[in-house]
Amino acid sequence: MPLKRPKHLLIIGGGVFQVPAIKTAKSMGLKVVVTDYNPEAEGMLLADYPIEVSTRNINLTVNTAKQFHSSCPLDGVLTVGTDASQTVAAVADALNLPGIPFEVAERATDKIKMRQVLKEKGVPVPKFRPIWTLEECREAIKEMPLPLVIKPCDNMGARGVRKIESLDDLIPAFREAKEASISGKLILEEFMEGAELSLDALVFEDMIHITGVADRIIERAPYFVEVGHTLPSILPADQQAQAVEVFKQAILALGIDIGAAKGDIKITPEGPKIVEIAARLSGGWMSAYTYPLATGVNLYKAAIQIALGEKPTDLIPKTSLVSAERSLLPAAGKILSIRGVEEARKIKGVKEIILMKEAGDMAEELRSNMGKVGYVITVGKTREEAIRINDMAREILKIEIGAPSDLTWDIIRNNARKKFYIACKACTVCDGLECAGKVPGIGGIGTGSAFTENLTALARYQVNLRTIHEVKAPDTSVELFGHKLALPVLAAPITGMETNLAGGMDEREYADAILDGCLESGTLGMVGDGASPKKYLIGLEAIKKRGGLGIPIFKPREYNLDIIMRFKAAEDAGAIAVGIDIDAASFKTMTHQGQGVGPKTIAELQELKSHLKVPFILKGIMNVESALAAIEAGADAIVVSNHGGRVMDHMPGTAEVLPEIANAVGGRIKVLADGGIREGIDILKMLALGADAVMIGRPVCIAAFGAGQEGVSFYLREKLNELKKAMILTGCGAIDRIDPSIIFRKKGDR
Repeated sequence: MPLKRPKHLLIIGGGVFQVPAIKTAKSMGLKVVVTDYNPEAEGMLLADYPIEVSTRNINLTVNTAKQFHSSCPLDGVLTVGTDASQTVAAVADALNLPGIPFEVAERATDKIKMRQVLKEKGVPVPKFRPIWTLEECREAIKEMPLPLVIKPCDNMGARGVRKIESLDDLIPAFREAKEASISGKLILEEFMEGAELSLDALVFEDMIHITGVADRIIERAPYFVEVGHTLPSILPADQQAQAVEVFKQAILALGIDIGAAKGDIKITPEGPKIVEIAARLSGGWMSAYTYPLATGVNLYKAAIQIALGEKPTDLIPKTSLVSAERSLLPAAGKILSIRGVEEARKIKGVKEIILMKEAGDMAEELRSNMGKVGYVITVGKTREEAIRINDMAREILKIEIGAPSDLTWDIIRNNARKKFYIACKACTVCDGLECAGKVPGIGGIGTGSAFTENLTALARYQVNLRTIHEVKAPDTSVELFGHKLALPVLAAPITGMETNLAGGMDEREYADAILDGCLESGTLGMVGDGASPKKYLIGLEAIKKRGGLGIPIFKPREYNLDIIMRFKAAEDAGAIAVGIDIDAASFKTMTHQGQGVGPKTIAELQELKSHLKVPFILKGIMNVESALAAIEAGADAIVVSNHGGRVMDHMPGTAEVLPEIANAVGGRIKVLADGGIREGIDILKMLALGADAVMIGRPVCIAAFGAGQEGVSFYLREKLNELKKAMILTGCGAIDRIDPSIIFRKKGDR
């Protein structure tokens, strides 16, 4: 008799919040297929069939699922704890598996569509306005009394959600929400006073089974950080019943007729109102741990049965306990140690201690539910007992936060690697091999050869050792744009935290870390422009806060008026210089977002220069002709740069073309250079080849992701010390004493 084929379940997402569902599916005898962007995610390592694809990439996931299904039929698809319901629905539709239609999943993901549908169906929601621009936000506030809440329409975990108490909060709140929005769409709504509940439900054959009502604990105003929840709720039975009724109305109104639903509901003076609904079970450990611990019901087993088209079994609670989940929230800084974990686990009633970070990682100042250090989950016969045990366990857990001096480059790289979520592997040597072709991303375009050629070009030069001299304490200072810098290194402009770097930091955090780290080190940072039309304002705000000590670099937008507007804003912010990265004339991420860019004529550049009172920089010069054209256009400085190999394949390294360009310029304007600079000796080589100063991008970015401002200043101090050592070993007492005589090309190189 042939063996019965095991059923195959596709779980979208392989992160820590999906692990309990993956384990449950495997315990049910299923073969589990897991898709995730990160091949090293814990759930991917547990999967029978791990497939590397982003949960957000709907088309690729569908095509991948179809391909897998053709050789090994899938029997169901689901997600838990992450906003991937649209991906799940698309796969279910494509493979004719049980699930909600795509348009239902879209309504349960897009907060604007959700609000509109619920309002039309008479389900209580807060007053709201969809907004796109800051001006629309200002207009809405005239008709909606403060306080208000602004949030992205398409993100989760309270990213970008902030309370607006006064008009002074408007601009920073708008920008934070805009940064966190994938589409750029925002929603402005009334602030709802009252207790907040979290509810879960399973839906099958016209039946809505409520599977948990918990009290949410929200703190860290003006942000909305959930620091824990307790289940079941302690609210009066009539208020809970009203909330459940509103939750059911919302489920029906949105059209969720199979699968799972999760709701957050405020108990306002006017009655329960919907905060949000999602077509999945909750994250934050409610569906995975606190409800099963309190009731004895394995919620994921039931959800998986529904995903397979089977009637859920075993939904009747067997126990009546109370469970509590609380987050571990130490002060911000580098984690030196986490002690007492095993001792805390031995306490009766402690069921889970989940650590998301370890010694060497950075504890963050939370603005959302992302980036927590860990969680403690406990159970007791009463609410008081469950909370008391949780408090006791967290008291025993000792999280030691250290000082910046304890940082090492390995710690920074390891921290950064986790936040990059494989957008960048923070390799030991940042040479572009691992990330070749990843644009959007941080790699080089095409084969990645232009990225790697930057390093190769520098490596062709060797340095002459000179140790009979009087130089013992070289002067590394330079003057640039009227400012004395402690070292001839600036942080290159990088934007696109979400597009290129997986959202491990937001644009504001990154700009703050770069500018502060550079200033602490005695130099200047640059901020960038991006595909989002208003993104440049984030960098300018950061520069303004630092008295203008920063340099914005803008994209060569199709219309000069768009650039002139940015120049005016930069000067209003007090920026000491401005620039254009002319090499982004056909940049992939700009064209993807419909933002017109292109080359500029000398006349067009002269027009731009005429609107400036501060020095004008042209970045992206790779030949003598362009350098001379830049001088004619009125540039005060050029940057020899191939945009990190991100705009065109098969270009020469910058060190290859720098000497000829520097000679042609002949000191008439400042010459900066970037590309492949990794060590102090590389800085020395670029200066010897004719640069007045250099810019470093990716390694500084890694430093910022790995330890924020402290990481940037640590990295720059390291480069300063390396440069000093190289200057001593070549007999250069000052930057202006570095010349071509200290280097030579390797034999065999032209």
